[in-house]
Formats: sequence, structure tokens, C-alpha cells
Amino acid sequence: MFPISIASEVKEKCPQLQLGCIECNLVVKNKYPELLTHIQKELADLQQQYSVEDIAKIPTIQSSRIGYKALGKDPARYRLSAEALLRRVIKGKGLYQVNNVVDLLNLTSVKSGYSIGGYDVEKINGEVKLTIGKSNEPYEAIGRGELNIEFLPTFRDDTSPFGSPTSDSVRTMVTPQTQKFLMPIFNFGQHPDLEKVMQNAIVLLEQYADATSIKTQIIV
Repeated sequence: MFPISIASEVKEKCPQLQLGCIECNLVVKNKYPELLTHIQKELADLQQQYSVEDIAKIPTIQSSRIGYKALGKDPARYRLSAEALLRRVIKGKGLYQVNNVVDLLNLTSVKSGYSIGGYDVEKINGEVKLTIGKSNEPYEAIGRGELNIEFLPTFRDDTSPFGSPTSDSVRTMVTPQTQKFLMPIFNFGQHPDLEKVMQNAIVLLEQYADATSIKTQIIV
């Protein structure tokens, strides 16, 4: 399994934080009609289940927001990805269509309320540590341009910061060339369903992304 750890500075402020990590080989596809049909059905169910006002009360999102505040970041201004995506869904805007891997990751996120990262392992240099972002660190977020990662929980390797629960970076993003994939799930509240969510994600990865050589670990 790819070496990942949580820095002491993060543990001090978010003592309940766990990372449920899935690593695998897979195939990225740009055409995936069966997955899109599955996603549309799941999103329709979510629209029936929640209102926009309900989202902040979902336990996994609520604990994530508490974690952000403990780190010094405003979760209303820098929304966690799960909350931002679920708000889109409830408003009838659906999920972004990127590729099969990113789309099934986003589906897992909105169904569980966990913010989830997705990285091309071959673009990561050295060991990975979850740290607290610093002022004025360069970070190009996917679809957002430069992102202020100060006080955000932020993955970094030997090269630079590359991932956070608000937005992943362009440097390590999944592309059609990606073959080795890392998927960390941010559990800020030690919620007991983490392993179940991981297993459900693995089913989707196997079914829709031909995942093989699957490895998992929960990091505390």
C-alpha cells in the first residue's frame, strides 16, 4: 500500500480523523453509459431524500465542517467537496461528467457524505502526509484555478501539496492515462460506516473501472 500518514499538527486539531484508503489498478473510460444510468437513479433517490437545508445536518458532513473550523478554515466559504456536490444534486444540477473513475468517486461521496480524493499514483513523488496548508502555497485546483489552501487539510508529497477535501489539484488528477489509482476517504468523526462505504466503492471500481490489485487501509 502507498505510504500515507497524518501529521501530528492535524491529529492535534482533529483527533477523530481517519483516512479510509483504497489503492488499485484500473481503466479510465470516457464512455460509460451503464454507470451513467446507475448514477442517475441514485441521484434521483437523493433528491427525494434530502432538502438543501438537510445537508449540513448529515453526520459525516457535520463532523467534516467541525474539523474545518478546528483547523481554522471556514467551511461555508471553502465547502468540502461532498457538501458542494450534494448541494448540486439536491438543486437538480446533477454531477459533473468527467470520466468513469471520477464519476463513481463523486457518486460515493454524495451518497455517504464523505469528501473523497482521487489521485494518479504515478504522479505522486515520495511518501504522502496529510498536513495543514500554509499561506501563499501554490495550488492549482481542478476547475477552480489557484486555491488558498491555508488552514486546509492538505496532502503533500516530496514535490508539493496536491489534494484536499475541498478540491484536488491538477498535478495529480485522474486522466485517461491513469492506471494506478489512490482514493482516500476523509472520515472526520470516526463514523462507523467507513468500512462499508469503502466496500461499496470497491464494488463500483470493479464493476465500472475494471479494478484489480485492490488494497485498503484505514489510517488514524
